[in-house]
Amino acid sequence: MDAYRGFVMTLMAAELLNFNGLHKTFPTSSFWAFLAYQQDHVPWAGCSLHDLIQPSFSFLVGVALPYSVASQNAHGQPATAQFWRALRRSLILILLGIFLRSTHSEQTYFTFEDTLTQIGLGYPFLFLLGRTSTRTTWIAFGLILFGYWLAFILYPAGMTDFDYSAVGVPVNWPEQYTGLMAHFNKNSNLAWAFDRWFLNLFPRESPFLFNGGGYATLSFIPTLGTMLLGLQAGRWLRSGLSSSDVLKRFLMAGGIGLATGVLLHVAGICPIVKRIWTPAWVLFSGGWCFWLLALFYYVIDVAGRRGWAFPLVVVGMNSIAIYCLVHLIDRFIINSLYTHLGHGPFQIFGPAYEQLLMGAVTLGIFYFILRWMYRRKLFIRI
Repeated sequence: MDAYRGFVMTLMAAELLNFNGLHKTFPTSSFWAFLAYQQDHVPWAGCSLHDLIQPSFSFLVGVALPYSVASQNAHGQPATAQFWRALRRSLILILLGIFLRSTHSEQTYFTFEDTLTQIGLGYPFLFLLGRTSTRTTWIAFGLILFGYWLAFILYPAGMTDFDYSAVGVPVNWPEQYTGLMAHFNKNSNLAWAFDRWFLNLFPRESPFLFNGGGYATLSFIPTLGTMLLGLQAGRWLRSGLSSSDVLKRFLMAGGIGLATGVLLHVAGICPIVKRIWTPAWVLFSGGWCFWLLALFYYVIDVAGRRGWAFPLVVVGMNSIAIYCLVHLIDRFIINSLYTHLGHGPFQIFGPAYEQLLMGAVTLGIFYFILRWMYRRKLFIRI
């Protein structure tokens, strides 16, 4: 679990390698085109490797919950105290997400689509459902997905005279849908309408009109569905099942999730869109999360090949630390390296590769910070 978490956090930090810049420099290179695509979010529907970072992180929060509850029970903590701890964790995650999104603003930037904030908004509900039966959890999962889908469908889709250019959507944008899936179009859906009201309740430099990426506060509701999938995975891991049975369940759940998500998209019922966390996205990305967890579980726990994963474990055991480091001091490190070393050392392979080398050095510095913390058993927990 720590290795999987370290893998996704490394993918997040690896944005510093700037594969997109190399793709622009070498537009005919299929190699850089592939890496650039996998290191960025798709415009709307679909999925890249980068799109799996947030669902994986959310999924692993669910996987960890049964272990956390068992540990607290073993220490004799009553359920009420555990719930208040969950609420405290939720509040810290929400505020930390807002803080990190505000670091380059003139005032507090109240936004709730950050990964930490989204997890924080759903965490108390995850905790409560984590204390129920498996049957209740699956019923809640189904109600969340169906209810979220139905709410979008009941909200009027953008009419033919809707001015999409006023909400940051280009004219004739190829990602626009018609029919039933038009209810999930960018910045003309239920979640966008909610944020037009909700986000303007907070102090802002200017009124909120739309999110440029189409991200939305209400995504925390289906994100809870992703965390519930992780909760079930954690229950299977702690159930006493044989490793082969656990793997079979992971692979089967992953296959069902992927197939169902694709079917909903192809049938025109619900698109696979991460930015508003559609139900089809919950199923599709959840399928990948089950398969990725199965891969790490098999290689590390079943096959016993642990040595190679140590760097990932170092990162994964301090996931909050690396998340904050990347958001807070990446530019400080880069500017400091340029101040004291200049550009020359980072152009040894040519100017085109300067950002790649600088990103690699910055990632190395982050890793040594985390390694230092790991050796001294300094782990940031919320």
